[in-house]
Amino acid sequence: MRSIIVAATLAAATLPAASADAENGARFFNRCKACHVADAATNKVGPSLFGVMGRKAGSVEGFQYSAAMKAKGAEGLVWDAASLKSYLMAPREFIPGNKMAFGGVQNETDVDDLIAWFESLPKP
Repeated sequence: MRSIIVAATLAAATLPAASADAENGARFFNRCKACHVADAATNKVGPSLFGVMGRKAGSVEGFQYSAAMKAKGAEGLVWDAASLKSYLMAPREFIPGNKMAFGGVQNETDVDDLIAWFESLPKP
């Protein structure tokens, strides 16, 4: 069953829709703020998401990642629109054993908007 979910999630992982709304993504990020920041290199319960686009998974200095996340980074996983979308929609299926307690974003439009917002942020 898990492999079916992973396959379906990966199949759904496309670049964010051209109509993605970065402003809605900024609003959606308010749900993430308890654990993450995206405007500074500050870790909270989760790692800083400042400069997440194009960054190797498990590579934020000073954050204690799970072995699973470190292994994905070592395998070459880099956060781009497709990989981030797959992860945000089903974190436990995309990287089994990761520490993020969040179950995933159910609405694909919200994920596309969030990614569009990440892409619009200044680079570190």
